[in-house]
Amino acid sequence: MILALAMALDAWLGEPDWLWSRAPHPAVLMGRAVDRLDARWNRGARRRARGVAAVVVLVAGAWAAGWLIAVPPDAGLLELIAAAILLAQRSLIEHVRAVAEALRRSLPEGRAAVAMIVGRDTAAMDGPAVARAAIESAAENFSDGVVAPAFWFAIGGLPAMLVYKMVNTADSMIGYRTPRHEAFGWAAARLDDLLNWIPARLTAILILVAGGAWRHWSRVPNDARLHRSPNAGWPEAAIAPVLGVALAGPRSYEGRMQDFPWVNPTGDRAPRPRDVDRACVILWRAWALALALASLTALA
Repeated sequence: MILALAMALDAWLGEPDWLWSRAPHPAVLMGRAVDRLDARWNRGARRRARGVAAVVVLVAGAWAAGWLIAVPPDAGLLELIAAAILLAQRSLIEHVRAVAEALRRSLPEGRAAVAMIVGRDTAAMDGPAVARAAIESAAENFSDGVVAPAFWFAIGGLPAMLVYKMVNTADSMIGYRTPRHEAFGWAAARLDDLLNWIPARLTAILILVAGGAWRHWSRVPNDARLHRSPNAGWPEAAIAPVLGVALAGPRSYEGRMQDFPWVNPTGDRAPRPRDVDRACVILWRAWALALALASLTALA
């Protein structure tokens, strides 16, 4: 029942500014740990082996922290609060809705808002590209920020949840195929792929059911394989037919335009702010389904 209560608490309070303006968020602390190991160990020869060792250290530290919080007999409240902090439903929806609201005001404001939640180049985006980026980020981060941590809490409690968040943070920082991180970040990227394999597919199911569009399930696996990530394509491939829009497609990274294939190519390639709003509604419904699953699991 702790998981269901944590999901409800996160949806109610989100990320209160009064708290995180005074204390570092756990994600910030995880990022500092990754950054320190990157600075100290990502050098010289055998960088892949050093990256594997770094992941082992990070995972061990995350598991130990979760165990220390959860092991005392009367630690239920502390575990509940910690789990709620590590979920991100309300903050995700707030950031995505902010893009729709900004885009309604002006294109430059929409670009600035979406730049806060995506890693692609935003300076030359038109309105539909801003809306597509917001929808894609919403679907992918619903998997990474809500479904996956909840799934791992259900499997192994707070320690497993913290391990997932640590690996996901490491992947977001060093899991890139760049000259500096291709070898050192290999272990973080591969482990993140593994930990997200089931949650990404579960997210796709939740989105399709929430959108009343289960009839589209047969096309989701094929569309998901078009994505460069083995997991991120699943929630995107699910939400695209639910909304009737095309996602992915060409976009620019670090000044270089890349011709990615379209997901749901027959959908509307010019989504609008209202489509971003609709995506948020679908993700709240999917969250409610996940909450029901967590509650039923606890009762069982």
